[in-house]
Amino acid sequence: MTGDGEGIRLRRTKSVTRAEEIQKQEQQLRRSQPDKPCHRPRDSLFSWSSGFTNFAGLVNWAFLLLTMGGVRLLLENLIKYGIRVDPQQWLVVLTGSREGSPDHPSLYLALYAVVPISICLLLEKGLAGEKLPANIGSIAHIVNLALLVTLPMVVIYIKPTGFSLLGASGVCFLYSVLFLKLWSYVQVNLWCRAARTSSHKTTLRRMSVSLSKLSNGSANHEDAIEDHLVHYPDNLNIKDMAYYILAPTLCYELNFPRTDRIRKRFLLKRLLEVIVLFQLILCLFQQWIIPSVKNSLIPFSNMNLVLATERLLKLSIPNHLVWLTFFYLSFHSFLNMMGEILHFADRNFYCDWWNAANIDIFWRTWNMPVHKWCVRHLYIPMVEQGYSKTTASVTVFFISAFFHEYLVSVPLRTFKVWAFLGMMMQLPLSHLCHFAEKNFGPRWGNMIVWASLILGQPLCIMMYYHDYVITHFGESLLESYASI
Repeated sequence: MTGDGEGIRLRRTKSVTRAEEIQKQEQQLRRSQPDKPCHRPRDSLFSWSSGFTNFAGLVNWAFLLLTMGGVRLLLENLIKYGIRVDPQQWLVVLTGSREGSPDHPSLYLALYAVVPISICLLLEKGLAGEKLPANIGSIAHIVNLALLVTLPMVVIYIKPTGFSLLGASGVCFLYSVLFLKLWSYVQVNLWCRAARTSSHKTTLRRMSVSLSKLSNGSANHEDAIEDHLVHYPDNLNIKDMAYYILAPTLCYELNFPRTDRIRKRFLLKRLLEVIVLFQLILCLFQQWIIPSVKNSLIPFSNMNLVLATERLLKLSIPNHLVWLTFFYLSFHSFLNMMGEILHFADRNFYCDWWNAANIDIFWRTWNMPVHKWCVRHLYIPMVEQGYSKTTASVTVFFISAFFHEYLVSVPLRTFKVWAFLGMMMQLPLSHLCHFAEKNFGPRWGNMIVWASLILGQPLCIMMYYHDYVITHFGESLLESYASI
């Protein structure tokens, strides 16, 4: 383009606003024509650009289709196996009356849990009164917590015939929960001791201000609340410890939020849910899961890929139903029941994990008591000590993987690493979910999360059942199953 204006002249393209105005004018002109136009620019409803979001009818269709498929599988199970539900066998399993010794060691081991709890409380009293050196108290706490975890392993290994499977699982779960609770109890009291030594002058100043207000008759509401709260070391007593052990939380506080009353109707609903859903889980196990697991033994042992995959898919449906029922029973019905009885006001036991677009969000939302414990007592302390966030996250997954393996291998007395590896595989699965979410949208990430939940658990069950049979019954049982 020359300076005198000669040569090629470049034109600007029409702005978006101008183009829209032209399109609108064109539509008005088309409507004025005698051909009665009925078309306008629009996308198909299944196109992402359409903006259509009301798929309620398709959701109803999918629900009905799944219901009919589930009913068909139920009828197939009844035709093939008959009615296997036997409430009398439930009592056998729950009480362990036909397996193990009549001494009921699981009951004694559960009662013994009072000992490490009492030791922890006594150690904290000694540290609060400065009757016990801090380094000696820390070592004693570490030994107490280590023995708390290893005791069930040793006792179940030494006396394997004395424990029923349910009794051993219950003991391991109880001791795992106590380990996390006492860890939090020790760490919170450590924070309180550190704060007490560093804020002695501040406490004296607050006391003098409160006294002056009282003398002038102008004590405000904050002072009344302050006097009502429990302060360290007044919390170190049996009543406070007992409440914390029974409370539906793993994180200790000196002053938990409390409700004013017990809602009797709400409590009755949760109690009925616990009773009914527990019976439903037992029925599903007896009628559906146990036959499917047994029938998967030979294909899985022979590495028949096609047949083993068919058994895996067949087992995935009842296993997932049991898992969902157990989630509702544990995190909604039971924990809300305990919270209502104890006036525990924080009922954030779970979030909307079903909408998780990646596996990280799932682990942060489906089990809030454990997530809060991991963040408060493991992740944040490690980051504050200078560790990277990646190292802290891997450590959290490592501790979680250890306890998943602990809760499976110790009761079965089959020390494998499938549950541990399953949890550690969540790290590469997280990268896959983030890749799918970033490139294909959050819906695909959510589908990967659901697929891992539906297929991962039955695969783990099949692997542990196979190893359990090989370890405790040998190849002879496989041969007998193969001949059937």
